Amino acid sequence: MAEAAYDGVMLVGFGGPEGPAEIAPFLARVLEGRPIPAARYAEVVRHYELIGGSPYNALTARQAAALSTVLARRGRPLPVAVGLRHARPSFADALAALGGAGCRRVLGFILSPFQCEASWERYQREVAAAQAEVSGAPVVSYPPQWHLEGGFIRAAAAQVAAARARLTPDAAVEVIFTAHSIPRAMAAGAPYEGQLRASAAAVAAASGVARWTVAYQSRSGNPREPWLEPDIRDAIVANRAAKIVAPLGFLVDHVEVLYDLDIEAAAVAAAAGVAMVRAGTVGLAAEFIELISALATAGRPDGAASAPL
Repeated sequence: MAEAAYDGVMLVGFGGPEGPAEIAPFLARVLEGRPIPAARYAEVVRHYELIGGSPYNALTARQAAALSTVLARRGRPLPVAVGLRHARPSFADALAALGGAGCRRVLGFILSPFQCEASWERYQREVAAAQAEVSGAPVVSYPPQWHLEGGFIRAAAAQVAAARARLTPDAAVEVIFTAHSIPRAMAAGAPYEGQLRASAAAVAAASGVARWTVAYQSRSGNPREPWLEPDIRDAIVANRAAKIVAPLGFLVDHVEVLYDLDIEAAAVAAAAGVAMVRAGTVGLAAEFIELISALATAGRPDGAASAPL
């Protein structure tokens, strides 16, 4: 058997506050001293309080455990570590653990399917900074674009199909595929929009959906700066069709899903008399975990494309 391209895996994610006591310290790390209006800060705190903190860290740990199980079943057991930007374990924690396990070149799997400066490049810079601080840190390489890989598309399509089953069979249905909004200036230099639309088209085809659109959610920042639109709330009420909201840009449940969609967007739909169900995220689906496993065992550290997965 040929030597594996990687000898470890690092799941690279954002992080979240696990309970009410962690919300303020978490937001302090995220904001890094940047001024934010008191009303907006209080609103964000309330969002986290309403969902009881965030399950993001725990769900990412479950992804890592599931990946370890799949890798072992494939006969290619590799150390798997989680590194989070704004929670523990940090990037440095993950790199130290992988280096301590003897890893020298690891797959860095950024937990975002669509690429822009905020969703990929910023993570890569911060991982590189952590590498410079950790003695014996392994080299971290990243996979080629995977937003059209079969494991991701099949997992998302299964979630859309499950959501469709919760609506009456004869209902006119539109699927709204969502991702985090970003500034238009950032989107202009990134493949983010095109990747979202391409993934949405592939998922719609795989799930037999005829009527679909894309929308954006969870925008923040300067209200005078143009961000990607349409907003999910506008898309929900654009017509009277029942809506399946599929959070394609989010791999596990966290505040953008549990508050922005399940509470805020759902309230907009209810007020407008529009039936809405939210499709699940894909992060713990077997097909998606198999995709990461395949990238770890068949990918190449130079970033060359692998066979279809």
